[in-house]
Amino acid sequence: MRIFNEIRFDNLRGDLFGGVTAAIIALPMALAFGVASGAGPTAGLYGAVLVGLFAALFGGTPTLISEPTGPMTVVMTAIIANLIASNPDQGMAMSFTVVMLAGVFQILFGVLKLGKYVTLMPYTVISGFMTGIGVILVILQIGPFLGHATPAGGVMGTLTSVPELIANIKPAETALAALTVALILFFPKRLKQFLPPQLLALVLGTLVSFYAFGNLDIRRIGEIPSGLPSLQVPVFTAAQWQLMVIDALVLAVLGSIDALLTSVIAESMTRKEHSSDKELVGQGIGNLASGLFGGIPGAGATMGTVVNIQTGGRTALSGITRAAILMVVVLWASGLTAQIPLAVLAGIALKVGLDIVDWSFLKRAHRVSFKAAAIMYGVIGLTVFVDLITAVAVGVFIANVLTIDRLSKLQSQSVQATKDPERAGSLSPDAQTVMERSNGRILLFSLGGPLIFGLAKAIARQHAVLEPHQVLVMDFTDVPVLGVSSSLALEKLILEDVSAGRGVVIVGATGDVKQRLERLGLPHSIPEENWVQSRDLALSRAEALLGSEPRDQPGASQLAVA
Repeated sequence: MRIFNEIRFDNLRGDLFGGVTAAIIALPMALAFGVASGAGPTAGLYGAVLVGLFAALFGGTPTLISEPTGPMTVVMTAIIANLIASNPDQGMAMSFTVVMLAGVFQILFGVLKLGKYVTLMPYTVISGFMTGIGVILVILQIGPFLGHATPAGGVMGTLTSVPELIANIKPAETALAALTVALILFFPKRLKQFLPPQLLALVLGTLVSFYAFGNLDIRRIGEIPSGLPSLQVPVFTAAQWQLMVIDALVLAVLGSIDALLTSVIAESMTRKEHSSDKELVGQGIGNLASGLFGGIPGAGATMGTVVNIQTGGRTALSGITRAAILMVVVLWASGLTAQIPLAVLAGIALKVGLDIVDWSFLKRAHRVSFKAAAIMYGVIGLTVFVDLITAVAVGVFIANVLTIDRLSKLQSQSVQATKDPERAGSLSPDAQTVMERSNGRILLFSLGGPLIFGLAKAIARQHAVLEPHQVLVMDFTDVPVLGVSSSLALEKLILEDVSAGRGVVIVGATGDVKQRLERLGLPHSIPEENWVQSRDLALSRAEALLGSEPRDQPGASQLAVA
């Protein structure tokens, strides 16, 4: 595996143009997310530079643009608020330590090759928590939209403060925020490839604040320190460790999901396969660096990635170019951003929150599936009013239980115990003759498909209604996978027959299925000659165990005792 991402110079013009365009889009977003998180616009810029640079260098998706995103900002906002409330002196330093830890976790995810599992969750859960994050981001902008700082207490604090915020509204700032949202919302689509609406809103909003409201006290970003960021020393204490680890895991998982979903979009647009595990390593290095230098966390950004590809970006050189341009702003042009009104940034962040909401699925979820809609709305509620990790855990658990129940009902139809040759499925004429000749003394227990743990109940139910028999033929011919719970249920059934002195023949157990049965110790209870590989041989062996002699018939020689 290459250490660095794909960096080529045969598409220099396209990569440079893609990087410049992505940087223009990233500037207002980085400022908006930095302010929204509570860490400040400088932290947003550092995050955009460092996450973008290192993810481009070490990631596994050449065209991916990584920077602070709406979902990551929402979680970071809650982390900063909670840690500052618990420790006012070191809360911010602890928050950056959480970002570093999140980066370390992402690197571990990649090293352990967990990339393919990160996004392995139902769409209803992904849609639910993404929509919930969008709702949170919109709610948190209500205060800045009305001309005030975001009230303490997060979502609930903001919602309970709405009457007071409305009573003390600052019309000028609300007008700037509304103008920003309107510019982005109604900007002609055909012009977006030439001028990002977020940048236009940033410039026009700032100009309007001077010429239309110059005599009013408008809240602005203020001076941003220029120069290189200072190193943030990690803060660890035994009492704080558990809290920070949990927060870091939430950030790491969310950032991984966000980045890999965007990588899939990039892959579909460029037809170039990405490396999920390598991308997680790159994202982790980026977030580790961002936390070390006081930046907020980031992930793969859909908007920046799509624009980068549409404007010609094809290698990681575009992401590196974008990071270099933003670094120039940090080092030498930070004074230009000092006069940007906070209300304009609130309008940008509010529009991002609206875009995160999965409107398409919300409108038709109830038509697709009532259960899916219930899971999605439940995840949305838990995300908004409880926390993200609880929402995802509950959503995935319920969705998986429902899926397993549905699969188990389908698979249970393939679990069948019968003595009737006409109900025994695809048997050869010779095998049917053997079953007819046994007069119901041979019980054929047919199994099919993967035997997951949900089938243990179906196996037990079949066993409970078994009629008296003398020989049990357990048919694993069509079983590719045998789960632990199902194997234990089958073991109980088989050993009861062995204890009762009945004959047991195992047919078609190969590969993983045979290994599972061997680990249970069944070869010690069932003689080797009773393990066969075809139904014909199994029924012939069963007839031999009954003590009857096969009659002369066509093919009887093929029914030799195994």
